[in-house]
Amino acid sequence: MKLRPLHDRILVKRLEEEQVTKGGIIIPDSAKEKPIKGEVVAAGPGKVAEDGKQIPMGVKTGDKVIFNKYAGTEIKIEGEELLIMREDDILAVIEA
Repeated sequence: MKLRPLHDRILVKRLEEEQVTKGGIIIPDSAKEKPIKGEVVAAGPGKVAEDGKQIPMGVKTGDKVIFNKYAGTEIKIEGEELLIMREDDILAVIEA
């Protein structure tokens, strides 16, 4: 199934956090928080301003991002868990 977000929405796949701390302590699944890092899978065309002009998105497919902890709506497509969120929920783009 192919999914195309509308307006200023993006589709994000969560990136898994490390399961072992720097000190070598293994973190059990029950103690882990959901990751706030993800990769943009798809992005809409952008927000439409009040004057009718389209404002382009600040992120693109493939960008690695940090987003709000409780951002977006979780969906499951073909067994894969994804998030749909607004561009406003993105806090930063990770540049390597």
